[in-house]
Amino acid sequence: MNNEPIIILITCQDLGEAKRIAESLVHQKLIACGNILPQISSVFQWKSKIEHEEESLLIAKSRRPLFEQIVEQVRSLHSYETPEIIALPVIAGSPDYLAWLFQETGGE
Repeated sequence: MNNEPIIILITCQDLGEAKRIAESLVHQKLIACGNILPQISSVFQWKSKIEHEEESLLIAKSRRPLFEQIVEQVRSLHSYETPEIIALPVIAGSPDYLAWLFQETGGE
């Protein structure tokens, strides 16, 4: 598995949950940074019912080799039965920022 930087999107029940998850992931050096959008409106189908919820979105910066550990940690802290935890590749970034990201997450 390559060492590429990734962006992870994690929807959370509320701002407090997003902050707790972000702090835990940063403390464990699984992510370099977490940005939180405190309120988003989500529309989705769950158990055959259309749902409308106010949630918070955690945007986390990390590396691909850490993704499975991040999933495990988020699941252990998250209130949802099936939390959204999806990773997107970073196709480019400023060299200084990416160097910091790798340093903070124990990468090369």
